[in-house]
Amino acid sequence: MGDLLESLAFWMPRQRWYGTKGRDPRLTVVADWPLDAGGHLLLVRDEAVQPAIVYQVPVVRRTEGSVPPGSLIGPAGEGQVWADATTDPAFTDLLYTWVTVGGEVGTAQDGFIGIALVTDPADAPAPRATARVLSGEQSNTSLIFRPEGEGRPVICKLFRQVNPGVNPDVELQSALAAGGAAFVPAAIGEVRGSWVTPEGVPVSGSLAFAQEFFEGVEDAWRVALDAAAAGEDFAARAHALGASVAGMHVALAQQFPTVEPDQADRAAVVGAWERRLAIALAEVPALAPYAERIRAVYAAAATAPWPALQRVHGDLHLGQVLDTASNGWVLLDFEGEPLRPISERLRPDVAVRDVAGMLRSFDYVSGAVADDDGASVRAWVIAAQQAFLSGYRETAGVAGAGDDALLAAFELDKAVYEAIYETRNRPNWVGIPLAAIGRLAPLD
Repeated sequence: MGDLLESLAFWMPRQRWYGTKGRDPRLTVVADWPLDAGGHLLLVRDEAVQPAIVYQVPVVRRTEGSVPPGSLIGPAGEGQVWADATTDPAFTDLLYTWVTVGGEVGTAQDGFIGIALVTDPADAPAPRATARVLSGEQSNTSLIFRPEGEGRPVICKLFRQVNPGVNPDVELQSALAAGGAAFVPAAIGEVRGSWVTPEGVPVSGSLAFAQEFFEGVEDAWRVALDAAAAGEDFAARAHALGASVAGMHVALAQQFPTVEPDQADRAAVVGAWERRLAIALAEVPALAPYAERIRAVYAAAATAPWPALQRVHGDLHLGQVLDTASNGWVLLDFEGEPLRPISERLRPDVAVRDVAGMLRSFDYVSGAVADDDGASVRAWVIAAQQAFLSGYRETAGVAGAGDDALLAAFELDKAVYEAIYETRNRPNWVGIPLAAIGRLAPLD
């Protein structure tokens, strides 16, 4: 296993899901679960960053020259190599069985279990399917399973960063789907592991989650871009999207505990806004004239009425929504911001955060559409935002929608974050959040 760890230390930083770019990994094996056909499901702990990150890395041992170049990890001796198992049919067949039928590997203290969530035989997935890795994903690895014969396609997300506790993507989507919500995909199954930490603490956590896959659909970002570029009225679609997001919040508040925010809750949120603003002022000089106005917006929100804290999506934008013929708008990826600690993502939060994220996503349409008439696209964005808010408030109610001052602060905080991100990664786009900050915190 030592040679494999050395190879992984070279291979992992080159993967999109590796979270500590620019540092040399310091890897140890937390769990090693042997699989059929020469495979291993590994949990590998990287102590190059604190707190340490645990990654899920399924590997297979195969004949040299028989694996795709992008899957090659390193030599395994005797004419064989280690490869990423997510492209290996033997492993993907096992994964499909775990999430559609079930199964166990190892023990209750050191192993994992596949849990099928479909209870109606009429809805059961096909007994066999062919897997393809979905390209472009950042923090996880998703595989699309298309049936060999009759049956519906399935998409299975393999969580690369593994944390103790049920991943919110599994917990929230499964609860919503079980409650009959049409605005999330049907839940198919999950894989949950148990292991012992290096400190000797037994823990369990989510390893994979499978759900219904919608073929041939586009996400709301692409749909909105095309509509804006063509000058098409999007108000009805945005209104329906607002209703779907509100329906999600209403359902989550019914199925999970809610908490009335106290002064400590408010202080924690406002403190996070202020810390982000401090970073932005250090990195984005153009923000300096707006600093006092931004702080005034934050102060107004701190004393405004707040709705009850509840479970939320946590990372909502147009790219997290599918446009489906059968279900209308379908919301995806309830994992929250992957870089936030799992403990934070599991806490009740302010639902307005999701609303602000969607409003900011609509605003980005104006920067992404190539149009000579900027005023026309800006008018399209404003109409879409207003229709979205109207649809949201009609379903969530006034109390659920939150106070205007609170929504403005969350929008502003999101724009401040975007200004930092664009300055670091896409300087040509920094004008989009800066323009939004000018509107939300105008100078006198």
